[in-house]
Amino acid sequence: MTLPKVAIIGFPNVGKSTLFNRILGRKKALVHSLPGMTRDKIYGIAEWKNKRFELIDTGGLFSNSEEPLSELVEKKAIEAAEEADVILFVIDGRREILPGEEELFVLLKKLNKPILIVVNKIDTLSAKRKHVDAYKFGSEKILFISAEHKKGIEELKDCLIKYLPEGKKDKISEKPVKIAIVGRINVGKSSLINRLLGEERLIVSEIPGTTRDSVDTLVKREGKYFILIDTAGIRRLGKTKDKKEKAAIIKAKKNIKEADVICLVLDALESPTHQDATIAQLAALSWKPLIVAVNKWDLIPKNQQNTVIFEERIYQKLSFVSYAPLIFVSAVTGKRVVKILDLSLQVYENSFKRIPTPQLNRFLHEIIKSNPPITKKREPIKIKYMVQTGVHPPTFSLYSSKKQPLLPNYEKFFTNKMREEFDLWGTPIKLIIKRK
Repeated sequence: MTLPKVAIIGFPNVGKSTLFNRILGRKKALVHSLPGMTRDKIYGIAEWKNKRFELIDTGGLFSNSEEPLSELVEKKAIEAAEEADVILFVIDGRREILPGEEELFVLLKKLNKPILIVVNKIDTLSAKRKHVDAYKFGSEKILFISAEHKKGIEELKDCLIKYLPEGKKDKISEKPVKIAIVGRINVGKSSLINRLLGEERLIVSEIPGTTRDSVDTLVKREGKYFILIDTAGIRRLGKTKDKKEKAAIIKAKKNIKEADVICLVLDALESPTHQDATIAQLAALSWKPLIVAVNKWDLIPKNQQNTVIFEERIYQKLSFVSYAPLIFVSAVTGKRVVKILDLSLQVYENSFKRIPTPQLNRFLHEIIKSNPPITKKREPIKIKYMVQTGVHPPTFSLYSSKKQPLLPNYEKFFTNKMREEFDLWGTPIKLIIKRK
């Protein structure tokens, strides 16, 4: 379905993101007591009484001129209003209407779309009676709610769905692959997604830490659907003083757990840094398929564009994710950017491969004949047979004479041999030792 769209518009700190989460019925947008947490447009699919619609959270319009990127935030919010079928205009019920909000309402009216005025932070009947300012906007539908305390949300959704147009058919035959684009600050994550989309969908800036919330974007390539999740740049919380940035980093780490595939973005101008290694470690610990996109390849002089040398340098410092394929891209020129989708799909499918037990045991007997297994205590261990017990990641139970973990170096050797034999590149492999 091409779903009808509903945009949540308003000044900063009126409760737009809280309302967004309430309508969705889950926490998707970041909510913080500080204003200006949302910058990009945040999309989510909502459903109420068998009607589905796409909900868009936006940054605060007419925000403080001292706020970095305020003009870009306002531009994105206006774009959301223009693409929406219905607008929820949210105001703060604990204060009087500001002159700028009246100007904003006049601007929205020119779009000739249904506008529902949502007076938020109304916790009591007396507070509702006191707030008569909302009627300044004329005969538009006015709803009094408290998003934080879940008051009036059902009435709002009942009213909202009456204004929704019918969606158009657009069949998505299978579940989209969710790709989390992760990396440290300012490596070009949003620029890569914008290049994939062919439009300036996400806010891109030289200011580090531009992305605060995680943004989900649906994209289609050759009949396959992908959801691209742009995340905040990750760095150690101890080095982050900004409270908004800390909340964004915590959210980005959660997105790693929710994704189907992780795309770690590196900067070609810099060797893998300690922080790159930290993020790669988070990806490895998630047990999700992983690819590594080396961005800004266009800035490397032609006579130095030796991918073999770069691969050796990257894998030397990030040896624990040497199973992840590398791709050298440029968000500026678009070179090989679309291959991120192809490679992500490949490693995703690899993570669901099932290997027949006879093939596994033929492989096992050949390996242990030439390289007998060793435990973490550096003792020999006899592995009798193995079976696959799970996927995503591929999981294998090895039945042995002792229930002791393998020597890490031997386990890495063993799993790498499995990747070569069964084409399991890009996905972690989990080995479980069981005593038989």
